[in-house]
Amino acid sequence: MKQRHAKKKKKNFLFVRINILFLAVFLLFSLLILRLGVVQIVEGEEFKKQVERTDETSVNYSAPRGEIYDRNGVKLVYNVPQKAITYTPPKNPQPKDLLETAQKLSKLIKMNDKDIKAVTERDLKDLWILMHNNGEEKITEEERQKYKNEEISDEELYQLKLERITDEEIKSVDKNMASIYRKMYQAVALTPTIIKNQNVTDQEYALVSENLSDLPGVDITTDWERKKTFDGTLSSILGNVSEGLPEEKVQYYTSKGYSLNERVGKSYLEELYEDVLQGEKTRVRTVTDKEGNVIDSKILYDGKSGKDLVLTIDIELQREVEKIIEEELTHMVKLPRTQTLDRAFVVLMNPKTGEILSLAGKQYDRSSGEIKDFARGTFQTAYEPGSAVKGATVLTGYQTGVISLGNNVLTDEVLYIKDTPPKSSWTSRPMGPINDLTALKRSSNVYMFKIAIAIGGGKYVPHGPLPLKLKKINTMRYYFNQFGLGVKTGIGFDSEISGLKSMPTEPGKMLDFAIGQFDTYTPLQMAQYVSTIANGGYRVKPQLVKEIREPKINEDGLGPIIESVQPEILNKIDMKDEWIKRVQEGFWLVMHGSGGTATAYFNNKPYNPAGKTGTAQSSVFYNGHQAWNLTLVAYAPFDDPEIAMAVMVPWAYYGNNTPYPINNIIGSRVLDKYFELKEKRSQKAPDGESREETAQTVENR
Repeated sequence: MKQRHAKKKKKNFLFVRINILFLAVFLLFSLLILRLGVVQIVEGEEFKKQVERTDETSVNYSAPRGEIYDRNGVKLVYNVPQKAITYTPPKNPQPKDLLETAQKLSKLIKMNDKDIKAVTERDLKDLWILMHNNGEEKITEEERQKYKNEEISDEELYQLKLERITDEEIKSVDKNMASIYRKMYQAVALTPTIIKNQNVTDQEYALVSENLSDLPGVDITTDWERKKTFDGTLSSILGNVSEGLPEEKVQYYTSKGYSLNERVGKSYLEELYEDVLQGEKTRVRTVTDKEGNVIDSKILYDGKSGKDLVLTIDIELQREVEKIIEEELTHMVKLPRTQTLDRAFVVLMNPKTGEILSLAGKQYDRSSGEIKDFARGTFQTAYEPGSAVKGATVLTGYQTGVISLGNNVLTDEVLYIKDTPPKSSWTSRPMGPINDLTALKRSSNVYMFKIAIAIGGGKYVPHGPLPLKLKKINTMRYYFNQFGLGVKTGIGFDSEISGLKSMPTEPGKMLDFAIGQFDTYTPLQMAQYVSTIANGGYRVKPQLVKEIREPKINEDGLGPIIESVQPEILNKIDMKDEWIKRVQEGFWLVMHGSGGTATAYFNNKPYNPAGKTGTAQSSVFYNGHQAWNLTLVAYAPFDDPEIAMAVMVPWAYYGNNTPYPINNIIGSRVLDKYFELKEKRSQKAPDGESREETAQTVENR
């Protein structure tokens, strides 16, 4: 009985426990169902948004740059379409994914040598590690344990891997693939980056196109390449375009909204007018999922090509001037005592507007016989100009009151100054008493010396000392600066120099300043100086750009004018009109008067020029002999100047007497050519001849 009661009691207890278990399960399922209900009904929409969450990002795509033309509409710099292969990385690119794509793409295209050479040993090591299980085989168990114990940092561990990669393992990494990976890795998220755009073959283009579905982020498109119409003509002034933001200016350009892979002007006109030439970017809205993959894109704004530049340069005249320089350089370097000669410059500008018609410089390579463009030397290099500055010296004499229109006769004689070699003019005999006109015409050094002595507060006593207030040279510099001598011209290039200034330590140096044999000036400064005299005393800013225009709509002509660059007067020289006219008369006599230093080359010219020659001892020596610079400044016509010119031939020869007056010969040929072209263009052009035909004619020349 007791045993039966115990069994019954045990059965009832088991039943209770089962009921409790079922109740617990019921309660748990009820809670789960309740939670699912809350998730689906109450919070379902929010969770759905999180699952389907996307990001929208606006990305800018660069547009082709504006083109550059000469003053007559001849195209100088333009864009050439070219096939291109690009890569647009997702928002969060993974190295393994980049590697896989690079490996596939490397089987379809061959990168250019330049790109392959850019691959460094470190690039190859990084790739080897990525390709071999993150380089784990290069780490010992002991080192791995130390890393876990934080005794070795990530950087130290990675460095150990790099150091243990062998030369053979480095060579095993395909450089073609590595160059592709390198460009992909450097790409900015969601921004197309050029992988290859030079020498893309039709076969490569087709192969990539056929395999785009297997190359995430890769695409084919049309890019552009910057080209110059005339190789070697003005190339150093037109400038170049980078293949990405220059490293030293990344922060500057990115702050202006540029992408790292964008091309920008990196020198001279391309850089100076970057804001004009750079096109308006295409703006694209890119939609990505939560993993950063692009799922949609839409163009918000179609980009537009950059604006076009119309230069003041006359390219036909420019090329003729360069041809003249090359011919005369080639001839003179074969003459005796010209081993120092290797360059020559010519600047032509409108003295009234400052428009530069020709900015020519050539440099002769004696080892190869090649003549290279050196137009930038017209404002980046400076030389002693010699007597060409004597117009500024005479005007300074008038301004400081040491000579006057009624009292301007000084005696040209040999000056004997204590402890100084005799100082005289270049002529075999002293000229005796002469006025300012004769001093300019025959290029008297002593006349200019005596102006400097008077400005310096000295008094010449034969064979005696010559005490001068040497700081008075700054008085002369002040007035020279008004003409543009010794100061930047304002052309706009950061690399322009103002020339060399020194403080004299002896009286003789102050005297040399007066004849252009102490401070140095650039060819462009000399052109600005003679323009200031030619136009009656106004220093005009040199202009290289005439107009800014909208991109042309079709092939016929240029686009509408946006801006015309106006002449800019930098200053008016602080001198009376009658003094300036007096120097103008002296300049005319240089080329037309009896005994004028340039009469033999310009007296019979129909365009009636005026100007001043210059010969200066330079700082260059050859075999113990000092080299000489030859200079010429001029303008024409005398009564209504329309063209001003500076010719500088540094280190033309050494020793006594020039073997060839290259400055006068270049100058006369250049002015002849200017007026010849003017006459030709004044005749009515044949009906139907367009600017494009004219451009073709110039190119053929």
